[in-house]
Amino acid sequence: MVNEIKQELRASMNGILSARMREAGMPFKLIFGVELPRLRTIAEEFPRDAELACQLWQQNIRETRLLAIMLMPSETFTQERANAWADTMLTAEEAQVMAMMLLPKTSCAKEVCMAWIAAGKPLPSVCACLCLRHLLVRGAVFSEEEQHFLDNKTTSLLPQANLHLRKAIQALKDAL
Repeated sequence: MVNEIKQELRASMNGILSARMREAGMPFKLIFGVELPRLRTIAEEFPRDAELACQLWQQNIRETRLLAIMLMPSETFTQERANAWADTMLTAEEAQVMAMMLLPKTSCAKEVCMAWIAAGKPLPSVCACLCLRHLLVRGAVFSEEEQHFLDNKTTSLLPQANLHLRKAIQALKDAL
């Protein structure tokens, strides 16, 4: 099925966008330049399957990694798997897509996000802040202690934060 997905990606390739992404220094062996709306359409053509998603995540291809996030069933995206993927996250785009399309749907989202923010690694922290913001907007309730923790920890991350993390922290603080 991975080969079928790669065929779909080749058919949808945007050479100009692919070249621009390579020039910008995206850390992938291969970039097809397929935009997110088209990736969502491709994802709808394939089953949500944990094994397939893990195979796609292991590829050093931008689009297969984003499709992995879209195809991973939320009920099988355990805390252990989330941590493993966080440790191998390569770009802010992956963090953003995971924060919107997968992590908020899991039963361990809040716990995972709190741990990632506590650890302070940039890309997992971007994902965690955006996911928590998403949960808050959807009505999740945070205790005073959790709010205090998030405010203190995100404030301590700001001085060394890159642009993506700064924006994610601000989005979370705005939602708190």
